[in-house]
Amino acid sequence: MKKKIAVLVRDRQDEALRMALGLVLADDEVDVYVLDRKLADTEAVRLYLTTLKEFEFRVFTNQADNEGLEYLSVEQIAQRLPQYDHTLPY
Repeated sequence: MKKKIAVLVRDRQDEALRMALGLVLADDEVDVYVLDRKLADTEAVRLYLTTLKEFEFRVFTNQADNEGLEYLSVEQIAQRLPQYDHTLPY
């Protein structure tokens, strides 16, 4: 049975995005939430983000300056989190 997993990205951005990509192997439904800060402009972050989008992961943020990510307010994110089977904070 497919699980719903939320990956919360804060401090260890490249590690969190890489881990989210690894979850594609489990064939679960994974959503990524970039919280409270802008994504680092590094080669690793760009590669992981591009790959996540290729695998049709949904990537959300509560920071409007994260271009190319779907914006949700903190309240909207808080309402969505209880629907997940697992939440993985980074």
